[in-house]
Amino acid sequence: MKIHSKELLVGLSEFYKIFGDPTRLRILDVLVNKPLCVNEISNILDISQSAVSHQLKNLRSSNLVKTEKIGKNVYYSISDEHIEIILKYGVEHISEVM
Repeated sequence: MKIHSKELLVGLSEFYKIFGDPTRLRILDVLVNKPLCVNEISNILDISQSAVSHQLKNLRSSNLVKTEKIGKNVYYSISDEHIEIILKYGVEHISEVM
């Protein structure tokens, strides 16, 4: 039986907390499809740009999204396939129990 360190589990707890906000999940959901800038995310989700920017800051600091600057625009995308897999399995699980 493998027991993980307290530090690792605290980090995991913090990681999962970021998924606890519906707005952050909605942003991640649209970013799974393609990279988008704040304005595009705001329009798709009908959320203010300021709210989107605030949540993207949280997602970026948690390494769930990454950025790429193209011209004057900053595009956000899912940081790696692990995040996509977590979202996919979470959606599948919830869909089964609903």
